Amino acid sequence: MFQLKRILFPVDFSRRSRGAAAFVEALAGRFEAELILLHVIEPATYNRTLADEPQITRQSFQDFFGRDLDYLRVRTMVEHGEAARKIVECSAAERADLIMMPTQGLGIYRRFIIGSSVAKVLHDADCPVWTGVHLEDAPPLEKVHTERVLCAVDLKRPSARVLEWASQLAKEYQAELTLLHVTAAPDPGAASTLAELERSVGSNAKLQVREGDPAKVVAETARDLRADLLVIGRRAEIGLRGRLEVTAYSIIRDSPCPVVSV
Repeated sequence: MFQLKRILFPVDFSRRSRGAAAFVEALAGRFEAELILLHVIEPATYNRTLADEPQITRQSFQDFFGRDLDYLRVRTMVEHGEAARKIVECSAAERADLIMMPTQGLGIYRRFIIGSSVAKVLHDADCPVWTGVHLEDAPPLEKVHTERVLCAVDLKRPSARVLEWASQLAKEYQAELTLLHVTAAPDPGAASTLAELERSVGSNAKLQVREGDPAKVVAETARDLRADLLVIGRRAEIGLRGRLEVTAYSIIRDSPCPVVSV
């Protein structure tokens, strides 16, 4: 069920965190959601001791964001441990409806999974995860818009949940919603199956069925539509690969707009 009452925003005090703040502020303000700012201090390494760690306080967050988040309901948290694990644990303990965090979108899949906190969060988190690439160049708050939403589905069982999330968000913003399915080869039944999915959810979306490499076609469609947000699905069950598929990673990496993985 779609709701945005509580948003978790992990903050590493980087330019990317500051860039993501405009999107976080826009979404939290729109839904009057409580915003949880989380900073994770990872274990000291051989050349860095606990004494070298900066003291992170609520004032640290205020100094970093200035007055940008003043009108929101904000709570700050500082945890010690492995960043991705703490983010996932915090999202579960605080019953977060959405995690918002930037990613550079670099590296091959194996390196991304092993080396990126974002990939691990996508891999393990229960709630939807918002990610954005190259947010060090993000626009200011007044230029953050949600007028066109693209929802890409694979027509497997979780697709209805993914479309429902995208549809409810689009309705809140009165945004144009496009529902996309990409086939690797010609599939005469895809259009009717997509239409049935749209009817079952009642999303009133525009429908597109395209053929090609899903990762490339989804990104191309987002560019063609000038989408402000892309919504995709993740695996519903946790197996050896967790919830993040190679295709989902590629879509996030190549998307011209922020992506919510449901």
